[in-house]
Amino acid sequence: MIHTNFTPGPSQLYFTVSDHARQAFKEGIPSISHRSKQFEQISKETTDGLRQLLSIPDNFYIFFTSSATEVWERIIQNLVAEKSFHLINGSFSKRFHEIAIQLNKKAEKLEAKEGEGFTGEISVQDNTELIAVTHNETSTGVVLPIEFINQFKEKNKQALVVVDVVSSMPYPQFDFSKIDSVFFSVQKGFGLPAGLGVWIVNQHCIEKAEALLKKGISIGSYHNIPTLVANAAKNQTPETPNVLGIYLLNKIIQDFLRKGIDTIRRETDYKAAILYHALEQHALLSPFVKDKNAQSKTVIVADCQNHTEKLTKFLLEKGLQPGDGYGSSKKTQLRFANFPAHSKEQYELLVDSLAAFQG
Repeated sequence: MIHTNFTPGPSQLYFTVSDHARQAFKEGIPSISHRSKQFEQISKETTDGLRQLLSIPDNFYIFFTSSATEVWERIIQNLVAEKSFHLINGSFSKRFHEIAIQLNKKAEKLEAKEGEGFTGEISVQDNTELIAVTHNETSTGVVLPIEFINQFKEKNKQALVVVDVVSSMPYPQFDFSKIDSVFFSVQKGFGLPAGLGVWIVNQHCIEKAEALLKKGISIGSYHNIPTLVANAAKNQTPETPNVLGIYLLNKIIQDFLRKGIDTIRRETDYKAAILYHALEQHALLSPFVKDKNAQSKTVIVADCQNHTEKLTKFLLEKGLQPGDGYGSSKKTQLRFANFPAHSKEQYELLVDSLAAFQG
């Protein structure tokens, strides 16, 4: 029996989810109208809670989508007439760039070596409309320091800066004056079932989408930014959303607020530190990302080489489900999520189990 799921998405459910779900069904939440006052209240509580938890300024709008994957497409449709620039440090940032190409944009890219981040100043052409950054690459466990991300807004005032925070939220603390949009889905750091994305945009994004629309450029249909804004102003959505997912997100946000975001961040740091230390000290295993400044705190990738299959079996026997390596690294790596749903005790058990593994 699996007791702890370390797969980086869908990952371990937060321990209160089952109780919240039972209460939701008692209240009939899954079948309420998204035009009802009850849903408007749930939506308002959820967005207000996110603002408090993540320190989101009042001049940012919060939208609900089907997934973060959908947001990739909506961002390109709504915010790019011709040219975007993408920092690629793994498979998911690469996919974001590919979507821009598929939508017929002139999408430039700068690609790092696998397992590495970026260093120094990055030059972006003056006519770039959007800079796409993946803060935490789920496939490789590479994180980009927030100070690095902040440089783009300071040096490219004409461009919108959008940040994929799918596998890092709610851990990072961003300076929202240095970015224009962030987005994530709930099945990772928020410990919920999949099926809900959150897209956060500022007024600059809204103005860009409206400008493209006035030029006769298609910016999509029901989930274009002007339509999302009009509905969000009423605490509604354009279409029937994942009402249960929004309800559960609200409940988990309240749980996180009671615990305290500072406590969550400190625990994340602690768990990451003991796992990286265990990998560094192990005779057969090592961290895949070598540069400590690029090591993710929320998705930790172990280089296991030909021990991967045996280690997976060893951990499963202890009720610990590791995440497979991604893509071509499936047989040589394991990935370990480090989200609020993973307790310190579960991480200590994982570390002790890795130390006991002899191959």
